[in-house]
Amino acid sequence: MKIKLLDGTEHDKDELIANSYSDSFYYGYLSKAALSSSAVKLLLDSPKTYYYVTKYGNNENSQALRDGHLVHTMILEPEKLNEYVFLSVASKNTVAYKEAAKYHTDVYTSKEKKDAERIVDAVFRNEQAMSCLRDSQFEIPSVGYIEGMPFRGKADILQNSGGICDIKTTVDVKNFHISASKYGYDRQCYIYCELFGVPPEAFSFLCIDKKNLDIGIFECSQEFYDRGREGVLKAIDIYNDFFIGDTDHEAIDNYVIRGTL
Repeated sequence: MKIKLLDGTEHDKDELIANSYSDSFYYGYLSKAALSSSAVKLLLDSPKTYYYVTKYGNNENSQALRDGHLVHTMILEPEKLNEYVFLSVASKNTVAYKEAAKYHTDVYTSKEKKDAERIVDAVFRNEQAMSCLRDSQFEIPSVGYIEGMPFRGKADILQNSGGICDIKTTVDVKNFHISASKYGYDRQCYIYCELFGVPPEAFSFLCIDKKNLDIGIFECSQEFYDRGREGVLKAIDIYNDFFIGDTDHEAIDNYVIRGTL
């Protein structure tokens, strides 16, 4: 099967998926040539946000993203930790940290490492959390059409039983439903279910509270999936309105938000 990407090029689907195991390809070329849950979030924020992030990259590196990335690596791809640099420094503002960051992609303080190990240890000690990880493959990519558009996705945990589980860190696991709405996890559910061909009830979130180490396992309803589909359809409409056939980006240049006060 051939997949036509956003840049107009056609590729064999199996070849795209095979190449997507490379982070440089998946988070590099394919991040601009296919839509994703993160792209949908940007489009719904503003077509200008999507345009400039896609063109120039995203420099956002919040502590929450750093924490989540390190926890994901420790749980799912611990072999990659050999490529990380951990420094015994007081903060990321130190000269030693800034120097290391010039030459290495993943640089963390010893405190960040200790905090992540605390979270990961809570997961490994919890039998129900571990049941989500057993008999599974980790960081499995997929590429395909959704509503006629090319999308990419990478499942944290693809269970041999056919389910998908996504790992999230949070500061309030009891109110994860609020975070799920705020950050568009319903749209992620819809996209991943479509790409991997699983029903919404087979998609779940494994959440770890960074403060008290409580663990939550949240399954997805049909309503959650349907709400995600609505968001994705809206984002696709925005993409079509502003980026299809507009090579001069005139629509973006003239984008305004109107209202009456």
